[in-house]
Amino acid sequence: MKIGFKNQGAVWALLMAAIVIAWSTLYFQSRPLEALPMHAMWMPPSQASAWRFGDFAYVYAMWAVMMAAMMLPSALPMLNAYAKVSRRLNARPAQALALFAAAYLGLWVLFGILPTLLQWRLHGLVWLSPMMENQNRGFAAGVFLLAGGYQFMPLKNACLTHCKTPMGFLLNEWQGGLAGAFRMGFKHGLHCIGCCWAQMLIMFAVGVMNLGGMALLTLIVCAEKWVPLEAKPIAKTLGTVFLVWGFILLLSAWQQDSK
Repeated sequence: MKIGFKNQGAVWALLMAAIVIAWSTLYFQSRPLEALPMHAMWMPPSQASAWRFGDFAYVYAMWAVMMAAMMLPSALPMLNAYAKVSRRLNARPAQALALFAAAYLGLWVLFGILPTLLQWRLHGLVWLSPMMENQNRGFAAGVFLLAGGYQFMPLKNACLTHCKTPMGFLLNEWQGGLAGAFRMGFKHGLHCIGCCWAQMLIMFAVGVMNLGGMALLTLIVCAEKWVPLEAKPIAKTLGTVFLVWGFILLLSAWQQDSK
């Protein structure tokens, strides 16, 4: 297979363009929710049985773009470390970097299938509004409690440790050649999903197309990976915040139900 990149600079330009395009797409997707009347915009069917292929495709495309916008920035330190090592050890470093990034991003794009199916069921339960906003405080509380509890799990700590130590990953998992680059990117993507899958579900609690929520979650994910502290205290600190937030929402839902 031939890939027409002559240098890594072109790959980096494409990666930066992908991030900008993804965020721009999300911005322009979210604007109609604020500006247009309800009859003039597409909205997911409120009944699960009413969904058609086009509805699934639209929602999946939205989640795929969201995954690219939120997760590519967090992978920049790993991609930078791989690019530096690849220049010394790979005969075609630009192509290797492109395949590493493609495998990583492709796995997150595939992950978008899961929230798409979950969103379909949530609309069927009327827990999400036609505007894709949360309508069930108990469910929102459960999402935050799930995300917070996962922050204390050994799997979370192991995956975050992997994501925070790019050179450690490269030393232990190095595979040469283009096929090796793809396998390494795929493995990094698996660790990244293991680290962040529960945090991605928070979008269902704050509103699927809540641009501020996306930006805040992106900053949280990047901070987890970039801040030069051990994985465990960072994960536990964020976990505590999520748990407190979840319990506040749970109390609010209980008070609302008791009225």
